[in-house]
Parts: sequence; structure tokens; C-alpha cells
Amino acid sequence: MAKKVALLDYGSGNIRSAQRALERVGAEVTVTHDPATVLAVDGLLVPGVGAYGACMQGLTAVHGERMIGERLAGSRPVMGICVGMQIMFDRGVEHGVDATGCGQWPGTVEKLNATVLPHMGWNTVRPPENSQMFSGFDPEERFYFVHSYAVTNWEFEDDGLTTPPQVTWATHENCDFVAAVENGPLWATQFHPEKSADAGAQLLKNWLDIL
Repeated sequence: MAKKVALLDYGSGNIRSAQRALERVGAEVTVTHDPATVLAVDGLLVPGVGAYGACMQGLTAVHGERMIGERLAGSRPVMGICVGMQIMFDRGVEHGVDATGCGQWPGTVEKLNATVLPHMGWNTVRPPENSQMFSGFDPEERFYFVHSYAVTNWEFEDDGLTTPPQVTWATHENCDFVAAVENGPLWATQFHPEKSADAGAQLLKNWLDIL
């Protein structure tokens, strides 16, 4: 039976490409911001393109942060892509605007310390051992990035009581940044799986497999 996925529609971009990519790997996709639908499906995918502050405004307008929080409180899977990942952190500073995020992880999204921006194109990543997200991948596999902002300082403190998130890193011009996070039911990627050809399709399939 196909896994049911809600693609959160809050005015951000890349909705259709994400929908096609999910359908390619066998998901039944509904584009919506209806709370009842979002809470009932097997998985919620949160896309994101554009400025952090604008995305948070759109998310707040449809009560998206509340829906994300309710799903995660019930251990229901959520996945964020690009700015959809960034808004899971405490805050983002972009174009002089300091915006509050969803606060699922501590940390600040800031401009990459690089001379060539945006960081656009294919790049390798460095996942941790036993990663479910990157299960079955060759270490030299590449994923498609397009961004100028990211989290470069992982601030999560391991209290020894809960399982800490698994963090995947990547590098652009000697600037290390968080490329993906696996945190129980919450997964997120800075890169675009829906634009990463077969590698992206396999990653989305890995996500569907945990739903």
C-alpha cells in the first residue's frame, strides 16, 4: 500500500517538483495546509525556497509550526527540505532580518563564509555511521544544493538521556555546514532530494521506508 504524504503548502516554492519526486518513489501525495489532513497522513514534507523570514511568515499564516509540533509530539514523521530544514532551527538571520524559527533544534541559520554564493551545484556529504537517511549510498554520492545560508555551528547539547540527532556535514569553499539531520521522526536536508536525480529518489525512498 502506498504511503500517504502531505506536502505542506504555505506559499513556498518547489511544491510540484517535490510532489513529482515523491510520486516517483511510490508515495500518494496531497498538497495541502489542512490541519486534519496533515495530522492524519503517514508523513509530512515541508518544502522551502526563498528567504527564511518570508518562509516563516507563510508557515505561521497557515499554522504550520503548530502542525509540525503536533506531529512530532506524537512521533509522526516530518521531513524538511532546504529552507524547510532551516526553519526547524531556532532562528535565521538573512538580509538584516532576524527571524524566529520553529525551534526544534538550537542554532542559527547564517550566511555562508564563502566568496562564491550561492552555493549551487552537486556536492558530496559526510553522513554519520548507521545513518538511515543515507543507507545504501556510496560515500562519493553527490546531491544538488542551491543556497547561500546554512547552519555552520551545531549547538545541540547531548544530555546523555536522549538519543542525540545524527548530523551530516558538507563543505563549500572550506566552510563546513549542516547538510542534513536525522532526529527520530524529524529528518531534514539542506540539499534538494527532488533535484538530485537517482540519489535523491533513493533518499526519499529511505524516508518512505520509515513511515
